[in-house]
Amino acid sequence: MKKQQIPTLSSTFEQAAGAALQRSGASAMAIALSGGLDSSALLHLAHGYAQAHGVSLHAFHIHHGISPNADAWLAHCEQACGALGIRFEARRVTLVRKEKTGTEEAARKSRYAALGALCAEHGVKLLLTAHHQDDQAETVLLQLLRGSGPAGLSGMDAANAAPELLGNPDLVMARPLLPVSRKQLAAYVAEHAIAFINDESNDDPRFARNALRHKVMPALAEAFPGFQERFARSAQHAQSAQRLLTELAEQDLALCLDGDCIDISKLRMLSTDRSYNMLRHWFHVRKLRMPSAAWLAEMLAQLLEARDGAQPLVTHPDCHVRRHRDRLHITPKLEDLEGTREDEFDKEPGTSFKWNGETEMAFPAYGGVLHFDPAGEGEDGLDPEWLRTQPLLIEFRRGGERLKPAHNRPTRGLKYHYQALDIPAWERSRLPVVSAPKQVLFAAGIGMDCNKLTAGAGRLRLRWQAV
Repeated sequence: MKKQQIPTLSSTFEQAAGAALQRSGASAMAIALSGGLDSSALLHLAHGYAQAHGVSLHAFHIHHGISPNADAWLAHCEQACGALGIRFEARRVTLVRKEKTGTEEAARKSRYAALGALCAEHGVKLLLTAHHQDDQAETVLLQLLRGSGPAGLSGMDAANAAPELLGNPDLVMARPLLPVSRKQLAAYVAEHAIAFINDESNDDPRFARNALRHKVMPALAEAFPGFQERFARSAQHAQSAQRLLTELAEQDLALCLDGDCIDISKLRMLSTDRSYNMLRHWFHVRKLRMPSAAWLAEMLAQLLEARDGAQPLVTHPDCHVRRHRDRLHITPKLEDLEGTREDEFDKEPGTSFKWNGETEMAFPAYGGVLHFDPAGEGEDGLDPEWLRTQPLLIEFRRGGERLKPAHNRPTRGLKYHYQALDIPAWERSRLPVVSAPKQVLFAAGIGMDCNKLTAGAGRLRLRWQAV
């Protein structure tokens, strides 16, 4: 029987890099080069592969400016690439930290965004990173400590597209060293006398990953030798489970979708677990942050248990989730408009204005632009000479306004028209009404009142455009 060959670090890299190039359809590749041990080994391996296979190779370095040694690291990377004849470029970034976002996360996001931009500028469709088996084990353990589900416990993929992180939809990010241990990389670097730098932040135990790396992982290695490989296998099982969950979620979402909304009657047909799985996928498809299990349970309870006719709202960090006529809607979180009345008994509501022949008039307080369009052929409209003489008023609905949309249709309250047109209450509150004295002329979302419309040349019709 033929003896099975044990894969070497070089053969493992070659197989992974070849698969990534085939997936991406790229003829050039780039590596993310920090100058540390891992990425320095990656640089050496990628250089050998590129020379053997005629692949164009770039190395990109991101300078965060956090460490006092950052300039020296950049110089080291540039020198290492120069010695190998590899195209090198660095990008300096400034960290932008939002509320509740630490330095580590801000650095990660800015680094990947800069790498994506560099790849786009150089026409590179494949980016290699130096993540390895120990990194995978750390990722799985961190996600386990956070109480993550299968998606989090899946760890890192061997290759994936991440346009929201890299800002580049055409870019594939591959991790050809994922099956390789850090111990193997250290041996490779020593064998080939590869120089590398040490980022002192990697020794700072205040960062969760460093605390695991220096305190927890050594203890695990002593008690459970080779645990990294077993963690990696568990991540592969979780990836398989997540793929099945995603397939099921896609089927359930297709069943429950009604346009952009979720049909509640169909949602009720699903078990609780399938409902959560489908709703998480819905949020993913809409490119919204993944809700926690507790938030998802509370949202579903509030929206499903509300009485008939109620229009409950649940606030998510990125949006609102609302119920309207047995449909779940995801709506953006919009700023309040200045034209919204705070006092129901305000004696001078709305904004008075005169029309002097403009084709459009902006009303920022009401969130849009009022257009004065020529009436179409055979279409009645407002007499422009009459319109010039009128003191006009724009305001949000106060209640009691009535509109007759056509001569063969009755005059009805605006609320009736909104309901007939299935316009949800949260949209109605941002649709202004334009009036002349004692006469509604136009209601956004509904249209013109026919009482002041006449036939003739040059007639006008009003149109509202939200901005």
